[in-house]
Parts: sequence; structure tokens; C-alpha cells
Amino acid sequence: MRAALRHAAPALLGYLAVRLLGLVVLAQWAHVQGHGVWPVLARSWDSNWYLDVADHGYTHEHRDRLTDPPRSLAFFPLYPALVKAFAAVTPGSRASVGLVLAVLCSFAAAWGVFAVGDRLRGRRTGTLLAVLWGATPVAVVQWMGYTESLFTALTAWALYAVLTGRWAWAAGLTVAAGLTRPTGIALVAAVSVAGLLAARRRGGAAPLLAALAAPLGWLAYVGWVGVRVGRWDGYFAVQRVWGNVWDGGRVTAVRLRGHLAYDADPQLFLVVVSVVLIVSAGLYLLCLADRQPLPLLVFCGVLLLVVIGSGGVYFPRARFLVPGFPLLLPPATALARARVPARVLALTGAALSSAWLGAYMLLVWQGPP
Repeated sequence: MRAALRHAAPALLGYLAVRLLGLVVLAQWAHVQGHGVWPVLARSWDSNWYLDVADHGYTHEHRDRLTDPPRSLAFFPLYPALVKAFAAVTPGSRASVGLVLAVLCSFAAAWGVFAVGDRLRGRRTGTLLAVLWGATPVAVVQWMGYTESLFTALTAWALYAVLTGRWAWAAGLTVAAGLTRPTGIALVAAVSVAGLLAARRRGGAAPLLAALAAPLGWLAYVGWVGVRVGRWDGYFAVQRVWGNVWDGGRVTAVRLRGHLAYDADPQLFLVVVSVVLIVSAGLYLLCLADRQPLPLLVFCGVLLLVVIGSGGVYFPRARFLVPGFPLLLPPATALARARVPARVLALTGAALSSAWLGAYMLLVWQGPP
């Protein structure tokens, strides 16, 4: 463990530097506007929904949030359950515990991202992959009371477990990821496909059992919501209350055209979201050309299919893609081969733009991240 931590230290320190830069920019911008940093990171938008679930479970909603079915059922239970559990044995409010938990999970995620990159392309590429993951346009959510860091940590280590043949770990981590976010279905697909193929090619019970166990977390929560709502598609009915449906990308195409071509005065944040979607799709094509391992391709493919194919709310889609770190493997590989000045310039630009956009998203954009 100690040797592995030393091996990953450059990646973790690089990740820390990038995120501290983002925090400093956010704090200075918030000070100029007369805001506090803690409320923005710990108690805003979806953070409050998770804290409500931690406080009251799914039996309570604020009067201004009453719907049928309850909108709180859209939020998967693992993160609020962890917040509640840790808050019971540690000092501080549940909001503070949730924020600390997210930050700790972000380092676990960065370590997992490094581990995948290190195994596939070497230590330098793994380090750059972790730093780039911390410098994505909306990486500020990694240090908020949101589930992106927890989900990415579970995803990265589950994919690493698949790559190293640790099928029990892959299954367990995927079950946990399926209880964390609806996009856990992307990891379920990756681990199930990899397990079935490994069982067919090499035999053995472990990969087959992992393939069969992987969907259990996601199915358990979706099934429980169905029972709670009293209809087989109960979870998807909850998503429709939020305005989320899957339309194969029709609404996405309309919004992309609007924000990038037709809006006379487009909102900067929505333009950023649009660019992230286009660049992510382009990076996936590079991943295919690069012949990445199948589990990574399946995970990112299904994740993109869910996010781009959604006909629901548009603004959080860049955030939904934060766990798709394998998309960054082609640029990380290219940077690892580049000269040092070019590498420094690219990383500095990514870190500064991420820091500025993160502060803009939380303090200027008048909506959720």
C-alpha cells in the first residue's frame, strides 16, 4: 500500500495543485462578490437534495418540492447514506461531512484514474491523466457535495479491477456505483460485457459471477423505486417529473444548434456545455481508433449514449461526463510524448481555464452546475 501510494504521489500532488488553484480562484471571486465559499460548495442545488435524503430519507420533501411521484427519488442512496453514517460518528454538520467526503473521494478517484492510465500507458501518462481529470471545465464539482467524485472513484477502481482480473472487486465496486448514480448503468454494462467475454474465452466462475452481480445495485434501487411508486417504470416516471426522458439525441442536436449557431446572445456556460459534448464525442472516436480495452470503450460509449441521448435538462450534461475519464486518455498519451514546454503550457492552460470556469459556473451562472 505504501509503495503504491509513493508510485501514485506525483499524480495525486498534481491533482491537488490543480484543484487548489481552482479553490483559490473561487475564494477570491466569492470574496469580491461578498459570498462565502463553504455554502457554495456544501449547500447548493443538488447538495441540498442529498442532504435532505440523509436527514429524512425519501419520506420527506419541502413544501415547494411536492410532486407525485416525489422528486427526491431521483437521487440514488449511497452518497447520502455515507453522509449520514459518517456524520453520526464525526463532529460537524452533515453538510460539512458531505463536502469532506466528496473531497476525500476525489483523491481516491484521482488515484484510480492514475492506476488505469499507469497500467495501460505507463506512469507519466497515468499522472497526466489524473491531472487532466482534475482540470476539466466543470471539475469544481469534484470538491462539492455532489456524487461525481464518489462515482468516479468507484468507476476507476472497478475498471482497474477488470483490467487486472480482480473480478470480485470489480463486481462489488460496480454494485456500489449502481447505488450512486443513474449513469451507473454504464459501468454495469462495461463490467458485465467484460465478465461474459472473459468467461467465454478463459472459463472460470469468477468473471461470470461478476457479470451477473454487476447490475444488482442499480437494479435494486430502480426496482425499489418502482415498488415505492407502485409501477414497474417508477424510477423513469420520477425522471419525467424532472423533465428527463431519452429521445436518442434529438433535443441535444436542437440545443447544440441553438447555442452554437443561432442564439444572438448565447449564455457562456451553455456554450461550454455544448463544446464539452462535442469534444467528448470526438475524444470517444479517438479512443476507438486507439483501440482502448473494451471495458473502457463500453463504459464511455454507454455514458455518452445516456448523456447525449437525453431529452431532458441540458445544463448539467458536462457534469454528467466528469466520470468519463478514459476519454482523456488520448490527450494524456499525446502530452506524455510531447516536449516539456508544450506539456507545461497545455496543463497550465487547462488548469487556469478550469479554475475560471468553475468560479464562473458557481458565482455567475444563475443555475445549477
